[in-house]
Amino acid sequence: MELFLHCLYAFLVGGTLCLIGQILIDYTGLTPARILVTYVVAGVILTAVGLYQPLVDFAGAGATVPLTGFGYSLAKGVEEAVKEYGFWGALCGGITAAAAGITAAVVFGYFTALFAKPGDKS
Repeated sequence: MELFLHCLYAFLVGGTLCLIGQILIDYTGLTPARILVTYVVAGVILTAVGLYQPLVDFAGAGATVPLTGFGYSLAKGVEEAVKEYGFWGALCGGITAAAAGITAAVVFGYFTALFAKPGDKS
């Protein structure tokens, strides 16, 4: 039963984040790129003020997998690196913490480009 509740919480939180993104796409003039940046920055800001960690503790992957979770990873990486390296940690901590996600996106994007047939959408 506990596993079911963890999955349910992840689904509800992740689904809500996706729903908000879809509403922004459908009812505002924001482009998907601007929404992407907004979500990442929101994740960083919410982590910096201490509001995102309780959501991560509650929803797990439902909070860490969406784009706000990428901002959370960046902010946590900077926080940990600053504790260890001081000022220089602010410059390298975020990229170090998010390196696995960035690498996966590049690698999977490359393989998708190899096997997919690109073409005009028209």
